[in-house]
Amino acid sequence: MKDQSFKPYIPAEKVTPEMTATSIIMGILLSVIFGAANAYLGLRVGMTVSASIPAAVISMGVIRVLMKKNSILESNMVQTIGSAGESLAAGAIFTMPALFLWAKDGLCDKPGIVEITLIALCGGILGVLFMVPLRNALIVKEHATLLYPEGTACAEVLLAGEEGGANASTVFSGMGLAAVFKFIVDGLGAIPADIAVVFKSFKGALGVEAYPALLSVGYIVGPKTASYMFSGSMIGWMVIIPLICLFGENIWLYPAAAGVTVSELYAAGGAGAIWSTYVKYIGAGAIATGGIISLIKSLPLIVSTFRDSMKSLKGGSAEGTARTDKDLPMPLILSGILAIILIIWLAPAVPVNPLGALLIVIFGFFFSTVSARMVGMVGSSNNPVSGMTIATLLIATMVLKASGKVGIEGMIGSMAIASIICICAAIAADTSQDLKTGFLLGATPIKQQIGELIGVIASGLAIGGVLYLLDSAWGYGGAEVPAPQASLMKMIVEGIMGDNLPWNLVFVGVFLALTFEILRVPVMPFAIGLYLPVYLTTTIMIGGVIRALMDARKNVDDKTKEEQSTNGTLFCAGMIAGEGLVGIVLAILAVFGISTKIALNLGNVGGVVLMAIMVACILAFSLKKKKN
Repeated sequence: MKDQSFKPYIPAEKVTPEMTATSIIMGILLSVIFGAANAYLGLRVGMTVSASIPAAVISMGVIRVLMKKNSILESNMVQTIGSAGESLAAGAIFTMPALFLWAKDGLCDKPGIVEITLIALCGGILGVLFMVPLRNALIVKEHATLLYPEGTACAEVLLAGEEGGANASTVFSGMGLAAVFKFIVDGLGAIPADIAVVFKSFKGALGVEAYPALLSVGYIVGPKTASYMFSGSMIGWMVIIPLICLFGENIWLYPAAAGVTVSELYAAGGAGAIWSTYVKYIGAGAIATGGIISLIKSLPLIVSTFRDSMKSLKGGSAEGTARTDKDLPMPLILSGILAIILIIWLAPAVPVNPLGALLIVIFGFFFSTVSARMVGMVGSSNNPVSGMTIATLLIATMVLKASGKVGIEGMIGSMAIASIICICAAIAADTSQDLKTGFLLGATPIKQQIGELIGVIASGLAIGGVLYLLDSAWGYGGAEVPAPQASLMKMIVEGIMGDNLPWNLVFVGVFLALTFEILRVPVMPFAIGLYLPVYLTTTIMIGGVIRALMDARKNVDDKTKEEQSTNGTLFCAGMIAGEGLVGIVLAILAVFGISTKIALNLGNVGGVVLMAIMVACILAFSLKKKKN
């Protein structure tokens, strides 16, 4: 039941500016910016970060400080629209780059921007529409039990608006400094990106990449998650690669090119060649197993969640005609869902009949409901979207194969289906967090829901161009944008359709994951570390160590620690956005053949110095005292 004692910050009877031209324009800009930046980050390291709080503090900085307006609901609308871009990008990069990888292999043409946009918009709009009837059930009736950690934290940031200007300057400082660092490394080429230490007799390798986003990811996820990722890379690069070189020294091992021995492979490309030929398959097996384990462990919760949501839904969504109870009308919701079913059926990119389109929507609704409720209990970082996507991909691929759609047509269809459902679940989780923020602040639900749709449409129209740009500049699967999740999804589909995976390596990853699960070590971060190059996870680990040292100080009270941790998180979120944006700019320059390189290379010493400067910047902005 609705908690009658709860009173939002802005009462229902009070009307304040909310959906204004300012909030819509700012929200759209941030949706596209954070969507593009997170797409770049996710394709590099397989992770994205929430854009809600950075978008909130930027909006407060502009609306409160520059425009001299005191409108908390206007700032909330900015973050509602802005955060949709990050969630849509997170769903898209899980799957869609696989279509580019197949084109790279010569199996098909590249997907058209229109196809990518249609898939993104179908998944994103469905995610928002599914959450509308669930708002009353999950946000209102279970306000006391479903806390929605990120949504609640965003509300607290907005309520602490007195510091909006200072917090916004922290985000912008992070963006500016990261842009400079990224341009020095990749734009000018003055400092090598990789600082490597190779153990030639041992055949192992360690190193770091001097990038601000990687440091920032480590700081934000914290030392535990960073250490699990680093452990996975250590096992891959300091255990498995040396063992392969030791026992397979002068012999050919599948899946290397026929006749090429392990020794020849190492001589030509070092430890990286062994990793890309063998270890990434072990990592793929571990990631797939981790995703399925998380789904299996969540099954009782998933079933009860869906059952409870449906029971709550029976009570209807109308609690009255108060401003804070108004949702999008149900006829519009049903018409929108029907239109999406028709688009999925008629779109050439998704080779399914009307029944198949209906099944996509049913699966999408189920996973959206589960996703929206689970983030209310355990937060977005623990939401098993990857497991849901893998399960969807397995089912879709087997169904399409059984129905006679085999080969590349079936593989493209499977990936398109998984893309829609993955984006749908990611957007549903984001929408639920935003609606929780709005519920606490006293926002108008129908306006937030329209704002979510605006954010989805803006980022959906942009994501195709971003994916094409990154592919044209560097190509997926390479060092710059390895696209780890999409590569994994590609392997899974190819394995089912063509039975051409090196299953012995995949099963090594499966049993490694099972072993770590028995030891109660979180499998997914370990598996991602095993799948990624060690240079990335080492830098992430350094960021985690910085956070650990900040949190371990004994002469600082808990309140100050929390404030400084927030400062550091905001600065790091800005650094991620800044690097992502410069990455997009450099991709544009690369497509047009414009080079900014200079004939200066400061070597590893320059990389070490730059890394030290970046660490110092994080510490400085974390410890900086803000003026009220």
